[in-house]
Amino acid sequence: MREGFEALGRRGGKLMGEVILRDLVVQRESKSFTDSLYAVLTAAGRFKGPKFMLSALSGMAFIFSVHKRLLSFSVTAYGNWGTVHKRAAYSLGVYTASDGGRTRHPTFQHYQQEAVQWIKSSIDVGLGAIYWIPEFGVIHGYDDDDRIFYVQDGHASESRILLYDNFGINCTPFWNAQIFGENINIPAEDMALEALRLALDEWESPYPVMPNQDIASGRLAYAYLIQALEQGDYDEFGAMYILDTFRVSRKEIKLFLQEAVSLFPDLQDACLCYDKIADMTEGLDLWVVSGTDGRKVNRSDIPALVAMLKEARDLEEQSMDIFKQLSGRYPDLQRTTVPRWGLHTAR
Repeated sequence: MREGFEALGRRGGKLMGEVILRDLVVQRESKSFTDSLYAVLTAAGRFKGPKFMLSALSGMAFIFSVHKRLLSFSVTAYGNWGTVHKRAAYSLGVYTASDGGRTRHPTFQHYQQEAVQWIKSSIDVGLGAIYWIPEFGVIHGYDDDDRIFYVQDGHASESRILLYDNFGINCTPFWNAQIFGENINIPAEDMALEALRLALDEWESPYPVMPNQDIASGRLAYAYLIQALEQGDYDEFGAMYILDTFRVSRKEIKLFLQEAVSLFPDLQDACLCYDKIADMTEGLDLWVVSGTDGRKVNRSDIPALVAMLKEARDLEEQSMDIFKQLSGRYPDLQRTTVPRWGLHTAR
C-alpha cells in the first residue's frame, strides 16, 4: 500500500498543528470525481485549462453508466475506481497513488490509519486528496490537535469535519482515497488521441461492474435509460441525476472537440454531431416538472425524451466510427504492447 507514497515527501519536523489549503475550492459542475480532480490539480498548478478539457482528456466526460432502474448511484458505478481514476490521472501526465476497499475487512483499521498519514503528507506539500464521502470530494486540510480533516464536497461553502478515527466510514461499504504528485508534459496530439480511445473503450464496454449486469455503460447505457423510461418503473430522482450528468458531459465533449478539431481536422463531423447532442440536451428542462418533491421527468413527455435520446445515441455512434478511423491511423502502444508479464484479468 505504501508504494509510491513516499515520493510525495513530508514536511520535516511537522508533527502537530493545522494545515489548510485555502486556494483549493471544489465547485460542483461535472461528475464529482472530475470536480474534485480539477480542484486538486489546478490549486497545485498541475493542470492549466478549463474543466471541460480536463474532463475529456482524463476520459471522465465519456463515462456514461446507467442502472436498469435508473438508481442515482449508477452515475459513480463505472467500474473499478482504482483503475479508472488512475487512468484519468495518467492520461493527464500526473503521478497518482490510491487505496480503498471494504470497511468490513478486518485489516481496515490498519489501512485507515496509514491513509490518514499519507493524506496528511500530501497536504503538507500542497496537494489535496480525493476522498469518497460519498460522492467524491476533497480533503484539503487537517488539524492534528483535534485529529480532524477538513473536507469539501462542492455543495456547501463550509467544509465538513471528518475525524481521523472516522476516516473511510460512510453509508456505503467502501472507502477510497487518492493523492497526486508531479506531472509531465504530454504532447497535445497524444493526449487528444488517448481521449478518443478512452471514449471508444467506454462506448464498447457494456458492463462496467461485471459480473453484475444491472448497470450498463456506453452504448448499452442508452438502451437501459430508454427502456426504463418507456416501462415507467424507475427511480425519479436517479433519472434526473443521470440526465443532468449526461447533459453536462455531452457539453464537455462538444467543447473539447471544438478544440481538438484544430489538431485533427477529420474530427469536424464528430464535432458537428456533438454540437447537435449538446443543443438537444440543453432542452431537457422542457420535459421536466418541479414540485414539492423536487424535479422529475414529466411522464407525458417521455415519448419526446426517448426520441431525443435515440437520436443522440445514433449521433454518438457516428462519432465513435470517426474516432475509430482516426485512431487507426496512429500507433497505440498502450493497447498493442503486451506487458512483460503478459495480459492479466481480474481474479
